[in-house]
Amino acid sequence: MNEDVAQGTVIVVEDDPAVRLGITQALQLAGLDVRAMESAEQALAAIDHGQRGVVVTDIRLPGIDGLELLAQLKRLDAQLPVIVITGHGDVQTAVDAMRGGAVDFIEKPFSSERLAQIARQALLGRAAWLDALALGDAPRRIEAQIVGGSRVMRELRHKLLALADAEASVLIHGETGTGKEAAARSLHEFGARARHEFVALNCAGLPETLFDSEVFGHEAGSFTGASARRIGKIEFAAGGTLFLDEIETMPLAQQAKLLRVLQERRFERLGSNQSRPMQCRVVAGTKVDLRRLAAQGGFREDLYYRLAVVELRLPPLRERLDDVPLLFQKFVLDAARAAGQPLRPVPGAHLLDLMTREWPGNVRELRNAAERFVLGMLSGDDPAPAPELNFEQRVHAFERQLIVQALRRSGGRVSVAAAAMGLPRKTLYDKMKKLDIARSDADDDGA
Repeated sequence: MNEDVAQGTVIVVEDDPAVRLGITQALQLAGLDVRAMESAEQALAAIDHGQRGVVVTDIRLPGIDGLELLAQLKRLDAQLPVIVITGHGDVQTAVDAMRGGAVDFIEKPFSSERLAQIARQALLGRAAWLDALALGDAPRRIEAQIVGGSRVMRELRHKLLALADAEASVLIHGETGTGKEAAARSLHEFGARARHEFVALNCAGLPETLFDSEVFGHEAGSFTGASARRIGKIEFAAGGTLFLDEIETMPLAQQAKLLRVLQERRFERLGSNQSRPMQCRVVAGTKVDLRRLAAQGGFREDLYYRLAVVELRLPPLRERLDDVPLLFQKFVLDAARAAGQPLRPVPGAHLLDLMTREWPGNVRELRNAAERFVLGMLSGDDPAPAPELNFEQRVHAFERQLIVQALRRSGGRVSVAAAAMGLPRKTLYDKMKKLDIARSDADDDGA
């Protein structure tokens, strides 16, 4: 048995004595250390911050219920893994639990082997997280992969690390170029699945006629041209992660097939009657509002709820312009290494110019601009090289672009922009005057 697992304890919270005993015995037979408790109140009194273990709790409890227990545990220790037990078909409760911070859920009735598997994986993840914190490793490594010092990016990294060892499906929403695949890879690489395959499949580039073969695999002779057996993406990703990008483009007929597999956790290769277990985690990416698309009949609502147990939103670059200098300089370094070019410094004025753009192509567009900078091939859209500014000029230029961006986002309403920036309205007016931001730039309606 893994040493990290041996050091962790599974705390079971269940008020029914028979069920509590059954869960305890099943986990002990799987080689796990178990402490059983009959109420949330008893669990809260026994659990400390930084505890090397996980919690398995039923949703329905007398007194404090499972969802409130989850909320209180997360306030005590945001990284403590909590697994909730829900009623059969109670998808909304499961979604609420995952949004509340649960790492996974299991529906009644469930097999003891399934519960033990989820608990074991959560224990491994908890041990890895605590060890990483002690070494300062995981938070440092993910900062090199999910770059940005803005609050929204710090929160995103925190969520990715917390979800890395969960089995629940994750839906990543973001505009084109915001880094959905990088976020999916982080979910994979910072958890126990990292030792297995990460398989990415772009649904937009997958013809309907090849869906079954690509996703489920096929047997030799199953159709004309199938001369040999083919392992599908689900099977190849066993133990790892299957990332389905642009999931909104998947036709409804294929959505029904995917839904069945997600519900049953089993699939068959094309041309075979043998049912095989689905052993990978599914992460989906989309650039549209799937809930709205489902309401319009363009996406299956039941599949949306299966995929969106946890939803992560990646912000567009225009909402985190303060990350542009760090991102651009990282991309310049990467591009210089790849091209074998000498690294030349990026003028501060150039970085300030970059921060005034909207970046409709997001991080991908910024990376392209960095590659052009390294090659000395600036396009018409790139800011022209500018003379270096002194410190005071840099500060004023930075303040000016922040104010202009805030005014644009607020539709020119000064009062709204001031509130968003945390400034008194008069202070913002004074800064506008000092920095020569005309009233016409703000288009203030006097609100």
